[in-house]
Amino acid sequence: MAPPKAGLLSLNTATTRGRWGLAQAIEGCARHGIRGISPWRDLLHVMGVKQAARAIRAHALTVTGLCRGGMFPARDARTRKANIADNLRAIDEAQALGAQCLVLVVGGLPEGSKDIAGARAQVKDGIATILPQAKAAGIPLAIEPLHPMYAADRACVNTLSQALDLCDALDPKKTGALGVAVDVYHVWWDPQLEAQIRRAGKRRLLAYHICDWLVPTTDLLLDRGMMGDGVVDLKRIRGWMTRAGYRGLHEVEIFSANNWWTRDPDEVLATCKARHRWMS
Repeated sequence: MAPPKAGLLSLNTATTRGRWGLAQAIEGCARHGIRGISPWRDLLHVMGVKQAARAIRAHALTVTGLCRGGMFPARDARTRKANIADNLRAIDEAQALGAQCLVLVVGGLPEGSKDIAGARAQVKDGIATILPQAKAAGIPLAIEPLHPMYAADRACVNTLSQALDLCDALDPKKTGALGVAVDVYHVWWDPQLEAQIRRAGKRRLLAYHICDWLVPTTDLLLDRGMMGDGVVDLKRIRGWMTRAGYRGLHEVEIFSANNWWTRDPDEVLATCKARHRWMS
């Protein structure tokens, strides 16, 4: 397979979180010729939504996604209502940035609960509640399945199949308003991955996140690898995405507290560009 074009690279700001705020990440992308950016909302709030939108437009960057909405399950109705309100704010923020989607990390078990089926039901209800506003704003919602190790605390949707079942239930006509974010760190291990990417197809594949799985992994959250440093067959998965119709950018999202977050972010971006070219 031919290497991906350089213009397909996007920076998820988690990758430079250790050293850069959002304004610095925007400038860094422009300096390195990286075409896309995906901000996290905490960094967005520090910079300010209007200021960030102006800077992103000034540098002609594509906002491949806003991270994140979701976190729907809660112990009581009051907290569930607050979670919905936060998601509605996230939709407004994504619209202000011109984001291609709002990424949903759906949430795990409510505190004290052992009812994962109930948590998944709350996720379905939560997405159904915010979907009309997302449609009105023109912001597709991208459900991101997370590795099963996060089922309890971060995401009770853990496979692409589960995410697509939600899409089929809530958006059966495949309007483009609801789809998935395929993050290789979370789904590379799934024996059904190729089939589920094919099932998703062009209408459901809203975002593609790349990094690598290190062996050994020293931290289940904060030890992701740079592309090419681990065991994920990135070229094969990219081929599956391409054959299924995905034509979007490739978003590098690396949580790496003891390695990449400690380095000069300009080095990190230069490495992302080189590895994306030859390892992805």
